[in-house]
Amino acid sequence: MKKIIALISFLSIAFFTNAQVMSAKPQAVVIKSANLRCWECKEKLEKFLTVQNKAYLENGITEMKFDLLRGELKLKFLPDRTSIEDIRAAINNAGFDADDEKAEPEMYKKLPSACKRVEDGGGPKKGAPCHNPPY
Repeated sequence: MKKIIALISFLSIAFFTNAQVMSAKPQAVVIKSANLRCWECKEKLEKFLTVQNKAYLENGITEMKFDLLRGELKLKFLPDRTSIEDIRAAINNAGFDADDEKAEPEMYKKLPSACKRVEDGGGPKKGAPCHNPPY
């Protein structure tokens, strides 16, 4: 009898644990950034978000895709671990704009000139596209 109760308890715990994991379906979001146009910017933001994802966003980001020609970042994230607002805040803290929210000024100053907004003299230069990897 004790074995049956233990087996039922074990199966119940396994079922509910699996149900919680299965309920967290990734959500997709597209975030536009005025200063995400070159390969160097992509690498800086990707590295920052990877570190932030482990430390602060609790591994909530499951997928990142960059469209440098459009200045977009396409993300999939787990809504039970992070939120769109947290992701935008992390992007801002890296020095990049996120939709209508401007980058954190101190981090923005540290970005290379290619990663600055066009109105600040940054972005790709005429005849020298930088949306392709340098290698």
